[in-house]
Amino acid sequence: MSKIAQDIILKPVITEESMAEIPEKKYTFKVAKDATKIDIAKAVEELFEVKVSKVNTMNVKGHKRTYGRFTGYKPDWKKAIVTLTEDSKPIEFFDGMY
Repeated sequence: MSKIAQDIILKPVITEESMAEIPEKKYTFKVAKDATKIDIAKAVEELFEVKVSKVNTMNVKGHKRTYGRFTGYKPDWKKAIVTLTEDSKPIEFFDGMY
């Protein structure tokens, strides 16, 4: 069962640390938990029309949250840091954010 690119790349991760890596052509995304590095690279290339050189992935544990007297955890998720090739154009979505 093949997924479409919109099912693999869920949303960008916009933090101070991820914004600092944009000049190095490194972009951070929240991705589907079952997505592989190859799936992520193809999805980014298809969605943003860029060339991907490397993909690093990590599983992020959900943080503990307290609501009144109840405690629980946010859901676990997967993060991908995508590095573009030197000759690739930057992703336009992130222009002007850093």
